[in-house]
Amino acid sequence: MAPRTLLRVYPPLHHIIPKRRCIATLANNPHIYIFDDPRSPTSHLLTFLPTNPPKPQIAIGSTASLPPTPDSITKNHHFLSILHSVIGLNAHQDPDIQSQAQAMASSGGSNLGSGGSLFPQQRQRRRKRAGPSSGGRGGAGGDGAGGASSQGGAGGAGRGGHIHVYDYRHPPDYGRIPDPGDIFGSLEVDGQGMFVDGHGRYQASGTYRICTRDGM
Repeated sequence: MAPRTLLRVYPPLHHIIPKRRCIATLANNPHIYIFDDPRSPTSHLLTFLPTNPPKPQIAIGSTASLPPTPDSITKNHHFLSILHSVIGLNAHQDPDIQSQAQAMASSGGSNLGSGGSLFPQQRQRRRKRAGPSSGGRGGAGGDGAGGASSQGGAGGAGRGGHIHVYDYRHPPDYGRIPDPGDIFGSLEVDGQGMFVDGHGRYQASGTYRICTRDGM
């Protein structure tokens, strides 16, 4: 009896190999993922998570055009509240923030007044011309005790003050104020360069913008 050859028929490979969809990211921000917005056919969701389908409630925001522009993007307020909570809990542990706090307590910190500029003589002349009541506390001519929007990132040796927490889309020159749209908020530092209450009592600036002309 002649031997028989048994043939096993396999299904096509496309029935076996799972299909994978490529997830797009922003060209200049590969850590930001792009998804179609399930709430709008003409919009895209921007998120830090590659989870598909995306979760709009924790997305960074949505945009009507790619790449996003300051005019096209709509920020997600819930995401911003999460962002500020995380910053408030952890910003004081950042090495750059700690360096700013120590610089404020050093002798050089006394040269950095409200406004963050390295021109103490100009500040003194302005005070003499304007009088002791000019500027108030925390304003452009104040003593460094105001909130995030009026602080230049240093208050002076032995006095303490507020330092900015900001992103690095457009890093400021040394001793200068970051762009308001880049400032997340501020931390309070005492005269020894220590964060008040251990974490700095973070205050959101209210001026931060998700997207500026310098990007996201």
